[in-house]
Amino acid sequence: MPELQVSIARHYHERTKYSPQSIASKSHSIDWANQPVPFKEYKIGTVYDLKPHLMGDLQNGEAGEWQRLSRLLYDSYGLTVKMLTMSGEAVYLRSAPSAGGLYPTELYVISRGTPLLPAGLYSYQPQSHSIVRFWDSQVWSTLQAACFWHPTLDNTQLAIVLTAVFYRSAWRYQDRAYRRIFLDSGHLIGNLELASAITDYRPHLIGGFHDAAVNELLYLDATQEGAIAVLPLADLLDVRQNLPLAPTALPSATQTDYPDIPDGELLSYFHQATQITTADLRTIAPTALIDDKYNFPFCLKVSTASAAIDWGENLTMLETTMHQRRSTRAYSGAALKLAELNALLDFTYQPQHYIDQELDPTPDYFDLNLIETFIAVSGVDGLEEGCYYYAPKAQELRQIRFKNFRRELHFLCLQQNLGRDAGAVLFHTADLQKAVDQYGDRVYRYLHMDAGHLGQRLNLAAIRLGLGVSGIGGFFDDAVNEVLGIPSDEAVLYITTLGRPSQA
Repeated sequence: MPELQVSIARHYHERTKYSPQSIASKSHSIDWANQPVPFKEYKIGTVYDLKPHLMGDLQNGEAGEWQRLSRLLYDSYGLTVKMLTMSGEAVYLRSAPSAGGLYPTELYVISRGTPLLPAGLYSYQPQSHSIVRFWDSQVWSTLQAACFWHPTLDNTQLAIVLTAVFYRSAWRYQDRAYRRIFLDSGHLIGNLELASAITDYRPHLIGGFHDAAVNELLYLDATQEGAIAVLPLADLLDVRQNLPLAPTALPSATQTDYPDIPDGELLSYFHQATQITTADLRTIAPTALIDDKYNFPFCLKVSTASAAIDWGENLTMLETTMHQRRSTRAYSGAALKLAELNALLDFTYQPQHYIDQELDPTPDYFDLNLIETFIAVSGVDGLEEGCYYYAPKAQELRQIRFKNFRRELHFLCLQQNLGRDAGAVLFHTADLQKAVDQYGDRVYRYLHMDAGHLGQRLNLAAIRLGLGVSGIGGFFDDAVNEVLGIPSDEAVLYITTLGRPSQA
């Protein structure tokens, strides 16, 4: 039996850690004959083709409204590349990255009833860049009730709901897929936030809602698919929708009494355990700002102050970068420049520096105070090799270990050359017990979506600077802490590798 004093979130995290022994004992052959299709199709409904509205300068009137919606969805989750496998099968890549190209997240649009979109439920179909209205009645009040009357739904007219189709990732990654699903969803949230700035929207993130009610609202089969985030979409061209910030995360219960859960059933059990049925927004206060967590005595401290990355007039280069983003497959091993690393960190963690480019200075996260960042530096000109803690409030790197980690990083990243050849490898971590104490078991969702959101900002900044970047969701968890000197109470959430792309 599991230890009854350990929350299901901590139990899940421990159970899904990778180690050389666990990979050897749980290795399985992938059933390629049953590979899931990464698209959900609606055969019945009214189709709104968004392709004619994709190109050209933003306009006024109805044509401009269609163009804004079309570009928002395409920039966030559209198909940007078609590739052919050796067998001739088509594989599509999207503007947001996904582990294994499995794309477990579905995107729905809910309309309150606008001149553009009649009231009802819409599914975004990336394979045809269209939306399908599969339910045609007033549902907004039902959405408000399911979100516990969240204030950002009072004056908005559109909302995006993200859902997860669990099998798409579990087919390959088994129970550990739950981590990857929320990292992938975080990538998409990061894209939605930035694409909204391009198209004059402002998404307001809601992570606390009545799960069963939202699933029922969207007519989901809750055994196969579940809602994971709701984003009311404020129209910045309507002064009534210039909304104040509101709570993004609500706590769930913390479950410590659970049965033995067989492998293969842990993901679904854990998802059910993190659901919410009741809440009171009035009891949720914003998390107070705190100092950077780690301030090691006598350590080397390096400022990360940087000029802002230029995203072009009207953010044209940001939109181009979103379309061009690709995960790097190999690095040359050549060093990065310190100024490049500083620019990446600045864009990712200091959004207030981009207000002059009309990007949101305070984008929504669930709780960034729970996320810590460590960087293993193997090749950055002007920076000693070793492991550093990044202090976002002080905007500096603090060295905690002196060493070249290339050999160890190759091992930690499951012998992927990306870890060995990168100039810098960034680790997002969190004190999982502290996080559970604050938000219950549901915090596991919040942590991974926030880490994915940060990872997507790193992705886009790296591509804009001509660098290579690739996220890694599979790693030897405990070995990361041991090798790099990261405190043992920090659970590793996500790894992002950064380097010079190989020209081969």
